[in-house]
Amino acid sequence: MNTKAIALGVATALSVAACATTTSPTGRTQYVGAVSQAQLDQLGLQAFAQAKASTPLSRDAAKNAYVGCVVRAVTAQLPAPWSGVRWEYALFDNNEANAWALPGGKIGVYTGIFKVATNQDQLAAVIAHEIGHVMARHHDERITRQVYAQTGLGVAGALAGSRYGEAAQQTTGQLGGALLQGTFLLPNSRVQESEADVVGQELMAKAGFDPEGAVSLWRNMAAAGGGRPPQWLSTHPDPASRLRELQARAAGLTAVMQAARNKGQTPHCR
Repeated sequence: MNTKAIALGVATALSVAACATTTSPTGRTQYVGAVSQAQLDQLGLQAFAQAKASTPLSRDAAKNAYVGCVVRAVTAQLPAPWSGVRWEYALFDNNEANAWALPGGKIGVYTGIFKVATNQDQLAAVIAHEIGHVMARHHDERITRQVYAQTGLGVAGALAGSRYGEAAQQTTGQLGGALLQGTFLLPNSRVQESEADVVGQELMAKAGFDPEGAVSLWRNMAAAGGGRPPQWLSTHPDPASRLRELQARAAGLTAVMQAARNKGQTPHCR
């Protein structure tokens, strides 16, 4: 197939992703608006209900209370409109070191997270990071980009097919999809992860948690992670770069933590 046709198809797909824009908490331009906030909240509610129906919940009362303590301390510092959300959490009996937060105020924590989050500051770093994705409208952004990318590939395939035939249309879809994934969708995911680090680390400090906990958490994560795909195909930042950035920010956020503690915001979650 003519490589110009592939380039045309990818360029068309990218150009279709011109939609509503907003500014993220770190100042970058975001493409959003494929779904409404009400729809996002409903999707979050449905996903949360499905997770609780398909994954066993932990019956460990102490661990549930511990997670709840951290969640309440972090969410108490949220600005509007997230301060008006009724945040709900669930602790799942799952050995994976993972957690997530969804639009609509839903938080899921897996018991496996305790393997890498060994104290309240590290657990707060996990939970604040995941809430950071919600605050930064990353779910809206990802849905919007995927919707418009798929729409663009459909248009590009039709254009290539009309000029070069059915085989060209199929190849545009296959190669265009791979190129979009490698240069459009996944890199944005890395940006989102870094942004959630920024938002989450500040949020945990405002709640009185030690921002150094984010550094030690991701150091533990990197040690437990094992093999990784090449950075350009990863949805997470390079671990070494991530640690350097977290460490640099932690120094500046110590004063934020201390100010919170001076106001009586000193979490004691165990």
